[in-house]
Amino acid sequence: MAEMFQFNNLTVWDIGAALIVLVAGYIIARILTGMFKDSISRTKLPSLVIDFLARFFSILLYVIVILATLSTLNFDVGPVVLGLSAVIGLILGFGMQDTLTNLGAGIWIAALRPIDKNEYVEINGISGTVSGVGIMATELLAPDNKFITIPNKLVWGNAIINATRLPTRRVSVDVGISYSSNIDRAIEIAIDTMKSHSKVLSDPAPAVMTTELADSSVNLQLRAWTKTEDFWNVKKELTENIFKAYRELGIEIPFPQLDVHLDKE
Repeated sequence: MAEMFQFNNLTVWDIGAALIVLVAGYIIARILTGMFKDSISRTKLPSLVIDFLARFFSILLYVIVILATLSTLNFDVGPVVLGLSAVIGLILGFGMQDTLTNLGAGIWIAALRPIDKNEYVEINGISGTVSGVGIMATELLAPDNKFITIPNKLVWGNAIINATRLPTRRVSVDVGISYSSNIDRAIEIAIDTMKSHSKVLSDPAPAVMTTELADSSVNLQLRAWTKTEDFWNVKKELTENIFKAYRELGIEIPFPQLDVHLDKE
């Protein structure tokens, strides 16, 4: 080890040169990473793939800078690289299966793009907007501004629900009416309520389904199609509008109730 790393022979100039190599290498690595990202940004690759490749490229450059700095300090890098390769081989064989799995999953995610930046997705029960896919993990931003990191193997190994990939979505609003209400009239009012909304699409046409004969109500589901970006506003407004329409036109929305009969002795 003493032959590989002769600290006793180091001079102030050696240390200064190493610091220069380290700082200059860091700056050059940042510049090259930026140039690399700019160059691949001109291609038709999606932004998710561009970010993934840029991160991977920057890590490789930083490793080279560290090795160059050690070499400036009279550190014989060759034998160390060989020794580390053997150690890394053992680690990969016994302790880094998950790391390799995450790396491989990240490559597949970036290549096949089941998700992309700024899309709203649900992965393994976790929902959020995709902010990036790293070498080891995927990053989501939840609606309440929580930053979520999910290992890539869990992303690739689970069902992915992508809520914003397609241009249109169906809005579903559930409402219950009393058994004494006129169901045909209630369906007619619901259809008119959906058709009168400016952001509800005419094709596919709005529809109403009877979904359940519940204990206290006949449950209906309003189904209307809209543009994906309008989904939440349309759902909110249809829920409010059907409530107001039923109240104004005498369609009862019942409370859950339980009839109790007592026998007299």
